Amino acid sequence: MLAMKVRIGIVAIGLCAAALIGRAQAPASRPVVTVYKSPTCGCCSKWVDHMKDSGFDVKALDVDDIDLVKKTYGVPPALGSCHTALVGGYVIEGHVPAEAVARLVRERPALTGIAVPGMPVGSPGMEMGGRRDPYSVMSFDKTGKLSVYERR
Repeated sequence: MLAMKVRIGIVAIGLCAAALIGRAQAPASRPVVTVYKSPTCGCCSKWVDHMKDSGFDVKALDVDDIDLVKKTYGVPPALGSCHTALVGGYVIEGHVPAEAVARLVRERPALTGIAVPGMPVGSPGMEMGGRRDPYSVMSFDKTGKLSVYERR
């Protein structure tokens, strides 16, 4: 009886150790995305859902003056859209796909952020059936330099 209890205890310790080792080897969670948006904007809420569905932790904050947020974080006026987000030290403007955000955070380029200017149909949060307009994800830096980060 005692031998059986010892074996059960050893098995339990082994399972706990395996669980802890598995947790230590699990990939680090993605950084929190803080989204500043209008309380009445439905497409912003859809983009928040897109980011959550893509594995990001998202904190959505409703603000009265989204233009002040954009100015505070250096979003060039030409790249403006309906919401502004912060993640991993970067600014994300508009309906940027989660894959582009993940790439930005993973590669860590010397940029201020990335943006999808306007609200292109088919971008995350702007889905309209099967319609999908081509668009570019733009990058920007603190000097105001704009470049194409990727095309969609």
